[in-house]
This record gives sequence, C-alpha cells and structure tokens, in this order.
Amino acid sequence: MMEEDKNLKTQINELRIEEIDELREIAKPFISLMMEFRCALMEIETKLNVLNSEFALTHNRNPIQTIKTRLKQPASILEKISRKGLDVTIEAMEENLADIAGVRVICSFPEDIYAVADMMLHQDDLRMLEIKDYIKNPKPNGYRSLHLIMEVPIFLSSGKKFRKVEVQFRTIAMDFWASLEHQLRYKKNLENAEEICRELKECADVITSVDYRMQELRGKIEYADEEDC
Repeated sequence: MMEEDKNLKTQINELRIEEIDELREIAKPFISLMMEFRCALMEIETKLNVLNSEFALTHNRNPIQTIKTRLKQPASILEKISRKGLDVTIEAMEENLADIAGVRVICSFPEDIYAVADMMLHQDDLRMLEIKDYIKNPKPNGYRSLHLIMEVPIFLSSGKKFRKVEVQFRTIAMDFWASLEHQLRYKKNLENAEEICRELKECADVITSVDYRMQELRGKIEYADEEDC
C-alpha cells in the first residue's frame, strides 16, 4: 500500500502545470453546477420551513416532522449518465437528471403530505415538471411516497437560474418501511427472496392501514377538543 501511495504521489508531481490547469478547468463547471443545486435545496428547505410554521399557526400543529436534503454523489451521477448511454457533459446532467438534488419531507399523516404538497404547488415561482403519486398508486413491492419534480429558481450575481429538485413526501411509517426495504434489497444470494418480497409487501400494507387509523384517531381527538370548547 505504501509503495502504491508513493507511485501516486510521483505521478501527481510529474504532471505538468498545463495538465493541472486542464484538470481544474474540467472540474470548474461541475463544481459550479453542484453549488447551484445546493442553492436550490436551500431555497426549497426555506419554503418548506415557512409553510410548516404557517400551518402550525393556523392548525396548532406541525405537518412536517423532518426535512432531509442531499446532493447526489459524483460517482452516482456518472454511473447514471453512463447507464442512460449519454456523454458525460454538464449539459447532459442538466437536461437528463432530475434527482441530483433531493429533498425528503417526513410528515405526520397521509393528509399532511397532500396539504403540504398542495401548498408547494401554489408557489408561483416554482415550475412543476412531474408528479409521481406512489401513495395512491404504490409500486408492486409496496413502496409508497409522493414525488414532485420541480424547477427551483436560484438568484446568482449573474441573474436567475432554474435547477431541478426532486421532493419526496412520506409519512414516518412510509419512511421507516422504505429505509428497511432499501437495506434488505442489497442482500445477495437470498434463497427465500420471493417469500421476503411477499412479506415486505404485506408489511407495507399493514403500515398503510396503521397510518390511516392514526389519522382517523387524530381527527376524533381534534373533534372532541372542539366540542369541549
């Protein structure tokens, strides 16, 4: 290992100044692009926090439990571009990848998901590109989530730009299931794979049932509070 490190250092030291400058020039547009996506995430997160605060003021509770943001790793971006059979260019990333910037919004109840998503849809500076409703139409494995793909404005010194962001809405229970399913999906050489898939689907259905029962209970509690007033 030490010998390999020495060889690598030697290769780096032997690079001509021109070659180093060339590498920097290649990296600059990508670094700039990722900065812009990071700014788009900050814009969305701010909007969600504002809506959460406003909802809490009018309904006396927060619909959003947590907000998680992430930027896709460079290796994942390159892998996805290659898988699509595209040239590795900034233009290809901008035009063909909708999930470089991602936001996961964890809500308390299913109806909160649609309430917050509807408020997002009424933000006149956001451009809605696509809606994928895996809550009303779950994936065959039981996955449930509401995905919004939108263009978000960012304001730079050179002017306004739009960057794509994928926003995923889940309840706490949906997120719990999806996290465990994601871990299990990458286990290799499972002899009982079909049985596990079937049980995961059953668990997803049970969790969904609990989600809506809890939502009904919250409604009953709120109604009882109104009757007492």
